[in-house]
Amino acid sequence: MSARDLPLTDNYDVKRGEDGHRYIVPLIRGFNLTRIPLLNKGTAFTAEERELLGLDGLLAPQVDSLEVLVERLYADYAKLDDPMRKHTFLRNLQDRNEVQFYALLSRHVEEMLPIVYTPTVGEAVKRFSQIYRYPRGLTISTQNVARARQALANVPLNDVRIIVATDSSAILGIGDQGFGGMAISIGKLSLYTVAGGVGPDKTLPVELDVGTTRQDLRDDPHYLGVKHERLTGEAYLQFMDTFVEATLQRYPKAIIQWEDFSKDAAFDVLRRYRRVVPSFNDDIQGTGAVVLAGVLNACRVKGERLADQVVVVHGAGAGGAGVAAAIREGMRREGLDEAAIAARVFVLDSRGLLTDDRSMEDYKRELATPKALTDGWSGTDLLSVIQSAKATVLLGLSGQGGIFSEEMVRAAAANTERPMVFPLSNPTANTEALPEDILRWTDGQALVATGSPFDPVTLDGQTHEIGQGNNAFIFPGLGFGAILARVREITDGMVTEAAYALAAYTQAHHPQRLYPPVAELSKASVEVAVAVIRQALADGVATEFEVRRLQGEELRAFVERKFWQPKHLPFRLE
Repeated sequence: MSARDLPLTDNYDVKRGEDGHRYIVPLIRGFNLTRIPLLNKGTAFTAEERELLGLDGLLAPQVDSLEVLVERLYADYAKLDDPMRKHTFLRNLQDRNEVQFYALLSRHVEEMLPIVYTPTVGEAVKRFSQIYRYPRGLTISTQNVARARQALANVPLNDVRIIVATDSSAILGIGDQGFGGMAISIGKLSLYTVAGGVGPDKTLPVELDVGTTRQDLRDDPHYLGVKHERLTGEAYLQFMDTFVEATLQRYPKAIIQWEDFSKDAAFDVLRRYRRVVPSFNDDIQGTGAVVLAGVLNACRVKGERLADQVVVVHGAGAGGAGVAAAIREGMRREGLDEAAIAARVFVLDSRGLLTDDRSMEDYKRELATPKALTDGWSGTDLLSVIQSAKATVLLGLSGQGGIFSEEMVRAAAANTERPMVFPLSNPTANTEALPEDILRWTDGQALVATGSPFDPVTLDGQTHEIGQGNNAFIFPGLGFGAILARVREITDGMVTEAAYALAAYTQAHHPQRLYPPVAELSKASVEVAVAVIRQALADGVATEFEVRRLQGEELRAFVERKFWQPKHLPFRLE
């Protein structure tokens, strides 16, 4: 049987009736049906469905609407006062009833995003072995990588379109977390559905368990991952090759988002596979795009161009490198040549400014400043670079909480009336400076955005909204657009267009903000997806025939029509 002849999953199929409406054809009946999260309606099963599906007598007599169930769930959620308890509540709901989970999340996405994603997901990663209750996703480890094809065949989903895969080597700002990284893949895919319109039965979280460098995890009897040193070198690449080859065989239409790889592995994996399987690295490319969008909007608020700015990026890991590359591409679009860009974008790591006379990892070399540009400078530490380069933009991706001192921020403010200061590191404890301090040090003049959510700051009677430069504004729309266009490759141009689409959406709807409210994630994602599809067509990598025929608003209508919505579908037996 070919892949297109298989049902959507091993447990049910989804079809469209003559009236154009979708319905579910269950392949199981009775009690077992209630144990499949996307089939289970709980007390929302109608009387007719209960009889039809062998559920009569197995459920409470009352029949509830989805709206009533969501109200009841939110009332229970609101009683919890601890973020981890809230996270566990939502994860348990997701494992029990996915439609209700996504209906609840979509109605309260601004409140719940910090719970299912950053910053709370960082704690969930640390405690994943303790809170693990129900299997979700796919784990390929050193124990079963030789049987990767068999393991993928065991996944009951037959039409996966997006995979988030992590090796857990560099989770957020908390480092190697071993098997716990699965929580990141699950959380990211929740956002692909609620913000990016991808049906949950077309998503697959993947943990690539190649071991861990942490002795404390290997010694912990409750740790659920493999307990040996992390693979490196050729053994690591062979492991990855086996996973990618098996994935292409099982899911030839899938896109892979590489997530939370250590900086060296992140660049190696992206280069090795991006033209083998349509894929991108969110830490590099998603971070770069979302920061570029925020800086573009800050330039608009100031009435200046990106090409007018001098940008200092503190942090040269995957995120910092991605941001520097995105800023440079934006400056190219505004007409600057490479020499002019080199004099306007400066990147620092833990040893100071990257200069071309230093020894450094290969991926950093293209970020290095010509040493001649620093002649006469007092030093190449962060403060000296801000002062000597006359920085107008200060971007923090260092993972070092509080590293942006008052002296540094005031130094940036001395170079421009309204400095852009973005402390972007996650989780909250790793934020380079608190928004309240930045605004106080600059008399309320700084344009501030953060990686973690922060409440508005009131200073001298004026309230300042703190924009959240969250990758969730980029990756769901980028992935959704790539899926709809059936791309052969996710090009750099597609990622850059995602940034400009987000900036344009913000300008159109919130002209005084750097980012939209998180409540508008899905609306922003539609615009990102449309822009990504258009660029895929321009780049010649789109293979979906239907999108080739769409013009103007037809494409936006197509994207909106394909956007998955959390609602209970009727059941029919065939």
